[in-house]
Amino acid sequence: MSKSIVTEFPDICFFCGRQAEGEHHLIFGTAGRELSEKDGLKVPICNNCHNMGDRLNRIHDNPMAEKLSKMLGQAVFEEKIGSREQFRKRYGKSYL
Repeated sequence: MSKSIVTEFPDICFFCGRQAEGEHHLIFGTAGRELSEKDGLKVPICNNCHNMGDRLNRIHDNPMAEKLSKMLGQAVFEEKIGSREQFRKRYGKSYL
């Protein structure tokens, strides 16, 4: 996994604490995933929490979890990279 600016623990699932098996881009969708990769807006995640577990326990297919993911991505961007206006220009909208 390339560098995340969200956590210092690349081997631990950000959501449940188990062994991470992949990464979750906090801003995803058409161009969001690629920009998240470049900006480090991603977290380590196990497959169960990402897309293979119970529908309510995985980030994808859970509308509230997806919305919170994007909100966290924007909050971290604003804290460590730039302003809300810069986020809007880069990602096309504000989630906060």
